[in-house]
Amino acid sequence: MLSGKWKIRIIGSLSFGKKRFMELIANIEGIAAKMLSKELQELELNGLVKRTVLETKPITVQYELTGYGRSLKPIIDEMAVWGKQHRKNIIKEMTTS
Repeated sequence: MLSGKWKIRIIGSLSFGKKRFMELIANIEGIAAKMLSKELQELELNGLVKRTVLETKPITVQYELTGYGRSLKPIIDEMAVWGKQHRKNIIKEMTTS
């Protein structure tokens, strides 16, 4: 469900609130529009992201985390803490070798 390079980054970006498609493109460095669209569809299919079509001209689509999607935040935060500690350990190892 969270495999790949982008899903965790998309969830991280949406954890700060609702975003339009182009805001997500701007916030997630390096992601192509086609890939973002595919990943958002998968996240929506798995109940992690809610897609809302606003009746504006032109039509605007907003994305936000569902309650279920927000339940991933502590897990993702803990993974970030682990990653930072791992990086410190690797740097320490490289400088002591």
